[in-house]
Order: sequence, then structure tokens, then C-alpha cells
Amino acid sequence: MERNANGPAIELVEHDGEVTLSIGGEQAMQAWERDLMWASADMLCAYGHDFYEVGLGLGLSALRIAGNPATRRHTVLELYGEVEDLFRARHPEPPDNLTVERGDFFQRIFELPSESVDGMLFDPALEMEVWKDEALWRRTMPEVVRVLRPGGAFIPFFSTRPELRWQYTPHFRAIRVERHPYVAYDSTEYTHGTSGDAYIQCFVKEAAAS
Repeated sequence: MERNANGPAIELVEHDGEVTLSIGGEQAMQAWERDLMWASADMLCAYGHDFYEVGLGLGLSALRIAGNPATRRHTVLELYGEVEDLFRARHPEPPDNLTVERGDFFQRIFELPSESVDGMLFDPALEMEVWKDEALWRRTMPEVVRVLRPGGAFIPFFSTRPELRWQYTPHFRAIRVERHPYVAYDSTEYTHGTSGDAYIQCFVKEAAAS
């Protein structure tokens, strides 16, 4: 187990064919998500060439995006050094167009250049109190829109409920939703059931007026 003196315990748990990234004793990500993460990555890559991802996790989507022939540059922001260390141990030679940076998204988003990326995949490990912080999201999401190029896409972590995420909907007029079947592990705790339909939501910034 990896342990940060100033942060949560981080562990990659492999048991009975299951692979789980655990952060602070919680299931942050599991390997069964692969097809959903790949579908999200493929959707994102249809919107351009330069991409940004928040949350490295197991690196499933990061490697998929970087490996897409359309991708020129893919940058991943990860809060925890231990997560990056685990990724690099499993993938010692990542693609040349993939860069992993360290930082807190809620600070870094204000530092990113305007209209600098074609798409952003958003899948950080956040505590529930952060997800519920309405003021935080009101401050943050306009910055996400600012960083996207016109016509760019913002794709958050898939949902296993057919409802749009309130954190994002006020900031986009165009929203694309795809439904995909999923089967999680019996031990999975963060989905609504261990099988059924998952929904990938793609929020699209308005294109520049012609």
C-alpha cells in the first residue's frame, strides 16, 4: 500500500481477477470500466486533436486518447503522486504525446489558457461534499468552458442513472448522451446496481459564429 503523509492511503488491489484502485479506502476506479472509458475517450477524440483529462485512475482512457490517430497532444492532471507511480509501474513507456501533470483541478483550471483544448475528460476522485458544493461548481464550470475551444467537448465520468448532471448542464446548450450496457464486479459499490445501462454525457461548447 502506498501512503502519502499528507493525503489518503492509495492502493492497487488485485484479487480474484478484479482490479481496483483504492483511494482513502474507497473504490476510486475498477478495471471493468474499460469499455465505458474507451467509449468516452473515442467520443472525445471526435472533437479535435488536443485534449485534457482530469484524473489518471488506471490510465484506461488516457492511453486510449493518446493512442487515437487524431490525437496530437493529451495532458492528464492527477492530484496524487502515488496514482501516477502506479500507472508508470504498469506502463513504463507511455505514448510520446501523453503528459501527466500533478495538481489540484480546482486551482489549475484558472491557470489554463483560454480556448487551448478541443476536449476535456473529467473523472477525478472527489469526496461527496465536493460534488455537492454548488458554489464551487458555479465558479469552476465557466472556467472549463473558457478553456475549451469553440465546438469543444466536456465529458465527465459516466452515470448509471439516466439523469443529466446538475453541475454541468447550466453551462452548455448542446448535450449528447449515449447509452451503453455495463457489468460491474459483484463487489462494486459506486454504481446503481452491478449491471444495466450506463450513460455517457457529452457537453458541447457552442461553435464560433460564422
